[in-house]
Amino acid sequence: MKSHGGAKKRYRLTATGIVIRAKCNKNHILTKKNRKRKRRLRQGGYAPETIQKTLSVMVGGRK
Repeated sequence: MKSHGGAKKRYRLTATGIVIRAKCNKNHILTKKNRKRKRRLRQGGYAPETIQKTLSVMVGGRK
């Protein structure tokens, strides 16, 4: 199965197969968001457990 190009740009896999993603809300209208909030948005996060398997296949990992 081919990997999904859009998913490859947005997600990546760790060595153990967990899907990592960037947090949203960090692109525009940043003046009204306080420093603490923007700093927390810099940190990545894990994709939800419910779609981990689907995303790992889309990125090109194992089933």
